[in-house]
Amino acid sequence: MMVGLGGNNGTTLTATILANRHNITWRTKEGLQKPNYVGSVLRASTLRLGVDPETGSDVHVPLSSVLPTVHPNDLVIGGWDISSLPLDEAMTRAQVLSYDLQRQIAPLMAPIKPLPSIYYPDFIAANQEERADNLIPGESKQAHLEALRKDIREFKQANALDSVVVFWTANTERYSEIIPGVNDTAENLLKAIETSHDEVSPSTVFAVASILEGCPFINGAPQNTFVPGCIQLAEQHKSFIGGDDLKSGQTKVKSVLTEFLVNAGIKPLSIASYNHLGNNDGRNLSAEKQFRSKEISKSSVVDDMVGANHLLFKPKTESEEKGEHPNHLVVIKYMPAVGDSKRAIDEYYSEICMGGRSVINIFNECE
Repeated sequence: MMVGLGGNNGTTLTATILANRHNITWRTKEGLQKPNYVGSVLRASTLRLGVDPETGSDVHVPLSSVLPTVHPNDLVIGGWDISSLPLDEAMTRAQVLSYDLQRQIAPLMAPIKPLPSIYYPDFIAANQEERADNLIPGESKQAHLEALRKDIREFKQANALDSVVVFWTANTERYSEIIPGVNDTAENLLKAIETSHDEVSPSTVFAVASILEGCPFINGAPQNTFVPGCIQLAEQHKSFIGGDDLKSGQTKVKSVLTEFLVNAGIKPLSIASYNHLGNNDGRNLSAEKQFRSKEISKSSVVDDMVGANHLLFKPKTESEEKGEHPNHLVVIKYMPAVGDSKRAIDEYYSEICMGGRSVINIFNECE
């Protein structure tokens, strides 16, 4: 069950699964395209199992043959969205998939309609309000929590499912303030939901609903959904929660390259990252508070890497908030004309042997 089912991520993932399940092919300017799961760690990657004693060659096997997992084609898709558009119309609005694929898959998408969701205007950009026509009524966060739990139970029962996974793929929220007595413990967080405290975010309500229903919850956006009280509640219920962003573009490249540089004994002195994108994610991130969540997410991957090498970077002292680290700048701009095409330019300026300098520039485009 996806939160943000009618967004770019939700409609694209649903269409991908349906196209694979029904083996739908479509025409592009390059020719006939067949459905696949390229980019999936589980479906398109291999694992080094060992060495063939006869040939001395490495033996690689599909990861899915070693780790038993449900095939994506067997997943039942549902979820919530603040927009009431059925998924065929939401797919058209997203402007991600090729027209010929949209044309063929629209009849399979049309019957899927998002369940009403929750919308707290303070947590996402004001420019999202025009979409919000599909809401769980009322202002009681406790009532919202119970409605979401009921949705999960009914979806599981109606589709005779073994389990339900809840996946946040909706817009980035602003960061929640951590307040003692409000969201610092499981007990306080539940009381805060009961009293509809202003600092309880929609994503945290979804996470709590999932935990109480015994469902894994995956967070695909960079806000701090998992406040301390939410983590403690998951521990108490032995529920799985995880994720702090869908890192498939610039942020993923940054984590890989920074790790490479630091592990190679090269000292990044500064990392400058510029982004522009034109989809609804970019529109939401044009608001300062939501951008700040993304900025923290992109910066944290650098902090994690440099903190692992005290030979290059001095560890923090008792009087410091954090130790030595590179200068790091992140810029994100909303550019409607480029649509779902996300453009990123990065410069890595590093110290090498004997006072030398290295500069690496990367241009990354992700659709």
